[in-house]
Amino acid sequence: MKRRWILLIAVMLIAAQSFAQTPPPDGLVSPEVHPDGKVTFRIRAAKAVEVTLFGDWMPVGSKHPMIKDAEGVWSTTVGPIEATIHLYSFTVDGVTMADPVNPRIKLRQRTSASLVEIPAKGAPWEVRDVPHGSVEVNWLRTAIINGETRQIFVYLPPGYEKNPKQRYPVLYLLHGSGDTAESWTQVGAANLILDNLIAEKKARPMIVVMPLGHAVPFGSPREIAAKNTPLMEDYMLKELMPWAEAKYRIAPGRENRALAGLSMGGGQTFNIGFEHLELFSALGVFSSAPGPDFAAKFKVVLDDAKGTNSKLNVFWYANGDKDPVFTRAKETSDLLNRHQIRHTFRVIENGLHTWPVWRRCLGEFVQLLFQGKKNGA
Repeated sequence: MKRRWILLIAVMLIAAQSFAQTPPPDGLVSPEVHPDGKVTFRIRAAKAVEVTLFGDWMPVGSKHPMIKDAEGVWSTTVGPIEATIHLYSFTVDGVTMADPVNPRIKLRQRTSASLVEIPAKGAPWEVRDVPHGSVEVNWLRTAIINGETRQIFVYLPPGYEKNPKQRYPVLYLLHGSGDTAESWTQVGAANLILDNLIAEKKARPMIVVMPLGHAVPFGSPREIAAKNTPLMEDYMLKELMPWAEAKYRIAPGRENRALAGLSMGGGQTFNIGFEHLELFSALGVFSSAPGPDFAAKFKVVLDDAKGTNSKLNVFWYANGDKDPVFTRAKETSDLLNRHQIRHTFRVIENGLHTWPVWRRCLGEFVQLLFQGKKNGA
């Protein structure tokens, strides 16, 4: 009996210690999304002297002031904001941080930010009562990239498990600089976009492979960073693609294979896609432009308009008109036009270098894929 009491007391002490390690919940609400699209942001920082807000709908480098109340809570209401996903952060006395009471976080290579979703009725990225696919997280060791074991996210369309004999086309989808392998699902809502468009019969059921795109450490010196795309090319062609197409029921042949990416991933798409038109029948580039050596490097491809156009069922190029890279992107589109390379150049009005643009890009691009005809004109 004595031993039982000792055990009971020990369990209670352990439970009390665990409870003590968990901070008491803060009843603060942040962000608070209002019906009119405005949003109130709050942070408790009683001893702070200055607190500001930055959101991706604001010019880069700007700060929106917040006001402190008698309880030490700083707040501000902004908007209305475009109905989609947005990144934001606070700066408290010079220290930038995510929102302490918001569990939705955008993971990045350096620092993190918080996420706020403004409901958008009818948008392809909203959660709907439709058949849903699944997202698998894989770990693959690569001999090419320093023997690392790297994450790969894979979207499987609804019904994949129920149709063991069916094979699907594949989209290799690349993220931007500073992102992580989960960015396209965590923020881009790639799985929800595909679920909804497939349910509406606006997109073919497809597999989407989303690897980590940093083959060298983020923030490396220029001479090392220059190796990123060549390493990614080797990794994709020699390890990632053979692995994916052996593990999953991916339909064979270039007609069933597409490549797309945003920003850094768009640059990788330009380089890997144009270098290997024998492997990809569709390319999608979002908010990006190739390097200054593009015309010289791919002179043969650009000069052979008939051959290049015959290989590309879809070449879709999009950029926001408020994006710093827009001028270079427009110049690239003009270069393609001079060489009579068939493509779509989609200008997104008031579009910045942000996820609201890239969600829209993905939603429009995937509807063109694997339709058995030329869609890039």
